[in-house]
Amino acid sequence: MIIWITGLSGSGKTTYSEYLIKSFKKKIKNKVIHIDGDNFRSIFNDLKYSARDRIKNAERACKLANFLNHSGRFVIIVSMVSISRKWLSWVRKRNKNYFQIFLDVPIKVLKERNVRNIYRKKNIVGVDIKYLKPVNNHFIIKNNFKKSHMNKEINKILNYKKITKLLKKYENA
Repeated sequence: MIIWITGLSGSGKTTYSEYLIKSFKKKIKNKVIHIDGDNFRSIFNDLKYSARDRIKNAERACKLANFLNHSGRFVIIVSMVSISRKWLSWVRKRNKNYFQIFLDVPIKVLKERNVRNIYRKKNIVGVDIKYLKPVNNHFIIKNNFKKSHMNKEINKILNYKKITKLLKKYENA
């Protein structure tokens, strides 16, 4: 199973991923792999932040998630900006147990919060690089950055029938 969490920088992708991982690990122990966009990029250390390099990073993450998922051993959680609809579609087509979560936060809110001073840099998706909202999302979360809201949304994901059914498979494996 692949759970792909996407949204603009600072929208809460890593935070949501960490909550899901914590919840999943209670049930399925060490069968969760997290591919975080920032950490993943640092593995190769050959890409910058241009649109072209971001798409290359997305391609690599999609191919890795696809490879790991086909082993049947892990739940893969990916948290990336994901500017390429092409690569999101590619990974979706190859993995029947794919779930996409879009954290929809207006750029104005993100610029005001400016976590890690991201929005003062160059080549920022949504500012300098065009961002097309992802399509065919299983969940769209309008993140308001309140813990109670996040818990409610995480519970919706955890109680989604297709996901709970798949988690039982991993519990018993």
